[in-house]
Amino acid sequence: MKIKEITSAIEAVAPLYLQESWDNAGMQVGDVDREVTGVLLCTDVREETIDEAIERGMNMIISHHPLLFRGLKKIVGRSYQERVVARAIKHDIAIYCAHTNMDSAMGGVNFKMAEKLGLKNVGVLDPQQGTLRKLVVFAPVEAAADVEHAMCDAGAGRLGNYDNCSYLMSGEGHYRALDGAEPWSGEVGEIHHEPEIRVEVLVHKSLCSRVVAAMLKAHPYEEPAFDIIALENGDKYAGLGVIGETEPQDACDFLEKVKTAFEVKSFRYSGNLNRKVKIVAMCGGAGSEFIGTAMSRGADVYITGDMKYHEFQGHEDQIILVDIGHYESEHYTKEIFYDIIQKKNPNFAVDFARSEKNQVNYL
Repeated sequence: MKIKEITSAIEAVAPLYLQESWDNAGMQVGDVDREVTGVLLCTDVREETIDEAIERGMNMIISHHPLLFRGLKKIVGRSYQERVVARAIKHDIAIYCAHTNMDSAMGGVNFKMAEKLGLKNVGVLDPQQGTLRKLVVFAPVEAAADVEHAMCDAGAGRLGNYDNCSYLMSGEGHYRALDGAEPWSGEVGEIHHEPEIRVEVLVHKSLCSRVVAAMLKAHPYEEPAFDIIALENGDKYAGLGVIGETEPQDACDFLEKVKTAFEVKSFRYSGNLNRKVKIVAMCGGAGSEFIGTAMSRGADVYITGDMKYHEFQGHEDQIILVDIGHYESEHYTKEIFYDIIQKKNPNFAVDFARSEKNQVNYL
């Protein structure tokens, strides 16, 4: 199996266009056309991760956090990133990461958190905004199906667990071909009436160029008429954090369940524990920016990592805030990678990094 087959399988679950604008998910080091001898899974790529991959004969590392957020101006071994890149290149080890794209994907990091706690009726906490477009094109009846299929094959028409979603409406197009035109139907200089189908599909804004190119290639008209309409709808199938329901229970009992589910001995929290918990919101990693969103959606508890001292204050009677730690909230992301790769090839050599540990220590 080649590296690009594995990355394609991961991106089928968590497309790179879902990542935040500041992120750097995807290939970090290596050639996607190389054959893979084995895959090592981790949360962060450190020097010991490279050493373990060399020792175990694995030439690909998949991590949640990017090794490289910004470009390196020099590779002279001054930082661990520089040393990791140099050692990976020397030993032909590819490095790939799926970060905020996996955070925002259905079935990604936050949905894994919900799974750990056994939440029901789980949905996205903070849906992506301004990312959806409606592409409308008018095609002659006999070509409409080909145009529709071409757009869907290019990535349009996805809606949650459905694909090839479209809307078709019959009508009649009018046009007159001028001198120099080569009309598919009708005569130059004459007004022509053509039975047409209006085809509408949803498309993510980052895929618009690709979908339009596919549509133009499949369309028989010399000058197809089409519209790209920006939608105000939030994408309820993509975004950061999740919100779901648990069986109503005492807050203290629920927090003990949190400790067990995320394998933590202790965590920081604020809020009144003399209450019942039913609605639970969560965001893996540093998610304190969604405290207000969790409150507005009626959450009894909000679980995340990296909360600052003052962010705990002022909401004690409204919501229980829980900071389980950044690493603690995301280290099981490698379980998602494992399942994806095993589904593609159950006999492939893939394993969790034995050298991995939380870089934050507790005394």
